[in-house]
Amino acid sequence: MQAKLSALFQATFGRQPEVIARAPGRIEFIGNHTDYNGGTVLGAAIDRNVWVAIAKNLGPTRRFYSEFSGNITVLSSSGLPKQGGREQWVNYPLGVLAAMPVFGLRVPNGFDLAVISDLPAGAGLSSSAALEIASTLAFLAITSQEAPRETIVTVGRHAENHFVGVPCGILDQGVSGFGRKDALVFIDCRGPRFETVPLPPSANFWVFNTHSKHALVDGLYAERHRECMEAAKTLGVGQLVDISARDLALREDELDPVVFRRARHVVEEIARVGEAVGALGQGDLAAVGRLLTASHASSKILFENSTPELDFLVEELSHRRWVYGARLTGGGFGGAVMALTAPDFDAGQADEVVSSYARRFKARPEYLHLKTGAGASVEPS
Repeated sequence: MQAKLSALFQATFGRQPEVIARAPGRIEFIGNHTDYNGGTVLGAAIDRNVWVAIAKNLGPTRRFYSEFSGNITVLSSSGLPKQGGREQWVNYPLGVLAAMPVFGLRVPNGFDLAVISDLPAGAGLSSSAALEIASTLAFLAITSQEAPRETIVTVGRHAENHFVGVPCGILDQGVSGFGRKDALVFIDCRGPRFETVPLPPSANFWVFNTHSKHALVDGLYAERHRECMEAAKTLGVGQLVDISARDLALREDELDPVVFRRARHVVEEIARVGEAVGALGQGDLAAVGRLLTASHASSKILFENSTPELDFLVEELSHRRWVYGARLTGGGFGGAVMALTAPDFDAGQADEVVSSYARRFKARPEYLHLKTGAGASVEPS
């Protein structure tokens, strides 16, 4: 991918890049919508990446190019105008440029930037966070700056929250930044605090992308965020992590029924994350799989961010040999399902799942067999 990006940069801008940075996508392993509620979450950086190449230019312009759009977007270095349509992807590096001064970091003036990726967009694997983290590393390197990894991932989250306008927590950027091969990233979002948890080498990930997405996905995500904030405010706690499942049950009458269901999902999901860490420490992937499937049931029934397509895949996968468990991954309302499997689960069985899905929904999901990968880095250019 690095050689391909260098060649693309040369063909587009007429010279070689000065810096190349890479950031992986992530699987939300367990901890659905817990991050912005101050809870804990487990994620895996994967072996699919967004790659960013950059070089300074002498003019007062910033030029952006990606394989996806096929167009060069030319902007003045004196402003940060939000983009729409096929150029909407530019908002992620623009958001990073807007965020960097908030953290005392200098921004580059004129530059040329190109992006390629082997990470599919819209699959719940957080290509947007990977682009933010790779862009942050590229901007830091081109201006000869260094920053702690915690600051880098926080810059990415700030870009997503305040420029792009998605009220996500630190999960996506944190896993992309702190990922490690053969490990999961554990995040206590109150700090945030980042640790890695060893993953048994027999663990395999299969992600089934439905390519379906609710038309109102961004609004529904924001609605769930608002409902969780309402629950915390009514309960008199800073965040939902600050109330136990027992105390929440005792105060059910104080909450609107829908808001109570949202809060119950979050509180119980935080507990499942803790149980999953314990089971991983014992190497008990069967127990971990049961927690994954329970997580999906909670997302479906209590948080209502699943879809019939995702539910079908989870049901289909959960009854197959060599599958420990399955759940939706990412924000929900469409997107993808992740299955944790033994090595014996193979492409033939994945094809059977796809065929079964196609008979029901008249469409064929794409599947990916993924491994854990290293966290974001600047690569030799």
